[in-house]
Amino acid sequence: MNVTRKVLVLGATGAMGQYLLPRLAKLGYRIDAVSLDKPADPIPAVNYLQANAKDRNVYRELLAKGYDGIVDFLTYNTSELIWYLPQMLDHTDHYIFLSSCRVFDDLEHPVRESSPRLIDTTTDPLLRNSDDYCIYKARGENILRASPRRNWTIVRPATTYSLMRYQLVTLEAADTVGRAFAGKKVVVPEQARCKQATLSWGGDVARMIAGLLFHEKALGDDFNVATGEHHSWEAIAAYYNDICGLEAVWVDKEDYLRILSSDPYVKAPRWQLEYARLFTRVTDNTKILTTLGMSRNELMPLYDGLRMEIARCPRDTVWPVNAAMDAYLADLGPR
Repeated sequence: MNVTRKVLVLGATGAMGQYLLPRLAKLGYRIDAVSLDKPADPIPAVNYLQANAKDRNVYRELLAKGYDGIVDFLTYNTSELIWYLPQMLDHTDHYIFLSSCRVFDDLEHPVRESSPRLIDTTTDPLLRNSDDYCIYKARGENILRASPRRNWTIVRPATTYSLMRYQLVTLEAADTVGRAFAGKKVVVPEQARCKQATLSWGGDVARMIAGLLFHEKALGDDFNVATGEHHSWEAIAAYYNDICGLEAVWVDKEDYLRILSSDPYVKAPRWQLEYARLFTRVTDNTKILTTLGMSRNELMPLYDGLRMEIARCPRDTVWPVNAAMDAYLADLGPR
């Protein structure tokens, strides 16, 4: 047990953070966990701070405390990256930056750490010059790699599910489990039906991140922290149907996108669909498993993990209503 190292976790109550904190506590670290929300089930060994870590005064106060390690689940657009990241590196021995497998293009299968990234290969000038998620995450990677310091680690999760995080193509919990609990169908794009997807359980990703923290082989390197299991979106939709009764209605992607946003100049929904969920997302996780001495059979099977996390979801949750989806399905009539 290591009782001397002090660790800061930013964005600590999210899909991965909720599983990371108990692992770090078990390892004996002194932990400050910062989030906007109060923890649902606080861990006695963790010091929780309810604050906006991106408030610059709060941020400076946190770094002044002196942490041996920082695990950062926050997101930073391009203008923020150049202010926050260099300070992280200057104020800790090991900084773990949350990137994403969404940075990768669809040019190599399975996706490895060395696979081409969209920021380098896309032929879409709007995407390349945007501040889309896949672009600013890649820019964060570039900033770390350009630093003279090598006290960083880049981690790239695949789509990660957890309590209150239940994804189907680009839809999140309110439009998956929330609609299932309400006895409603869900609209999903036909073009995604046969595309292979990787969904990882938050507990497995947290285990990988905890293993990389203070690991000398992790310094100055990047890792795909994900399962290698993959399924078509149609198969994943069938899992939801079996677990919670969610019925999928497959429609053309243009109809699907109009449901998500009536403004065609809002590009984020289209880019997430066309530059992520319509890609073949089969992840090679050999590097992380080898580094940590893990095996594939130790990871949570997708069906079992979804069933467990959906069972934990409170039935009395008040979900946002997707009126556009309701109206579209009403116009379709019985199917």
